Amino acid sequence: MQFHRVHIEVTNICGLACSFCPPKINSSKTMSLPFFEETLKQLRPYTKTLAFHVMGDPLTLSNLEEYLDISQKYGFEVELTTSGYYLGKTKLQTLFHEAVRQLNISLNSYNKNSLNMTFDEYINSVLNVCLEKVQHYPKPFINLRLWNLDDICSEAEYNKLLFERLSSFFDTPIDTEEIYKDKIKSIRLAQKVLLHFDSYFEWPSLNSTHESDGTCYGLKSHIGILANGTVVPCCLDGDGIIALGNLNNTPLKDILNSKRAIDMIDGFKDAKAVEELCKKCSYKDRFSRTTPNQL
Repeated sequence: MQFHRVHIEVTNICGLACSFCPPKINSSKTMSLPFFEETLKQLRPYTKTLAFHVMGDPLTLSNLEEYLDISQKYGFEVELTTSGYYLGKTKLQTLFHEAVRQLNISLNSYNKNSLNMTFDEYINSVLNVCLEKVQHYPKPFINLRLWNLDDICSEAEYNKLLFERLSSFFDTPIDTEEIYKDKIKSIRLAQKVLLHFDSYFEWPSLNSTHESDGTCYGLKSHIGILANGTVVPCCLDGDGIIALGNLNNTPLKDILNSKRAIDMIDGFKDAKAVEELCKKCSYKDRFSRTTPNQL
């Protein structure tokens, strides 16, 4: 069993309250460095890439560099996903640590919060990081995510402001009409700096009225490990509803070979959602037109 990446929640603390994210149910938790290292030892046969995100923002950690050092020690590459709010408070040597292969910045976090910073302060910190990457750090990708292009919750006014700043800074034309009309997925702003588009999605919930079968990349392209050690099949199960096991008391190998995990895998092979949360999840409906790399 090989995964494209494993989402490991080094912390579930975000510091923001984006309206498009569900409220956090689990108590605030940061994964200890010793437990993190033991987890990586178990992950080595299964993946080469770690994504420091399920819920939470890894940039809230003052010692994030130590987690990156351990990741590098065991031969992992890391994807960091952040709201961008903490970019100005994080050292460049941490953001561009040798272990970091990609930095994902959610640009639709700013206008969905009441932040104690202006738009200029927010976007300038994002652009400064992009400039540092282009000038001094050739390795990592920067993926600026703008996942708000749906028709129901249109953010056209905010996006126009963003496009003007990005277009001016990178000296790259951004055709707003073309983006909305042709459903463009990404624009190259600079070397290894991309602006990626998508629409809002509904987080899976047992309270959802949606119900369907279908397939999913959970347990196929990825799994998630929450800050408390709970292993989940999907990067959208931040509450640990489908708790396959916990690394505090069960080895990962046994968790992945458990009946519950195998039943899910076999079900998805037949386009059958076995778990109730999976039946309620509308995100899986996207997989007829997306690839696992978009998770």
